[in-house]
Amino acid sequence: MDLKIVENENELQAILAIQEENHFKTVSSNFSENKGFVTVQHTFEMLQKLNEKAPHIIAKSNEEVAGYALVMLAEFKDLVPVLIPMFKTFENINYKGKPLIDSRYYVMGQVCVKEGFKRQGIFKKLYLKHKEEYSSKFDYCVTEVSSSNIPSMKAHEKVGFKTIHTFKDETDEWNILLWDWS
Repeated sequence: MDLKIVENENELQAILAIQEENHFKTVSSNFSENKGFVTVQHTFEMLQKLNEKAPHIIAKSNEEVAGYALVMLAEFKDLVPVLIPMFKTFENINYKGKPLIDSRYYVMGQVCVKEGFKRQGIFKKLYLKHKEEYSSKFDYCVTEVSSSNIPSMKAHEKVGFKTIHTFKDETDEWNILLWDWS
């Protein structure tokens, strides 16, 4: 398994295909309960714009993209409307006695492993590659996970994320998770 940053349009297209296969509107309730799901659907242009500023991480098996972990810098908070409530919530969260928004952090925009590659440790490897690539620039990796996405919550906790806040919006109940690299 090769873990690397995204370097071309084909890799971005592969991310979109995996995203579509695992989107909550696409998968069965049995699948989402046991294997998780993703909430946001990006466009190619969105992924490309995000990738230009901070490259996404992918896992490849031979030439096949087996999983991905997206990077979303705070400067892109308005790019994905469904994530605006999360970024607004960050304004009211303190971590280690200081406002989160005054910290060096980025958002894990989404992480997903392709069917056929799940349960092989790729999820953790994607995050470890994130830490390798970004820990010199950021103190924290932050993300949000639906309270109903139990497989994702458990997987994030195994990596080292801690829930620092829970909130509800018009779509769901969300946990703000933080991985402290400082």
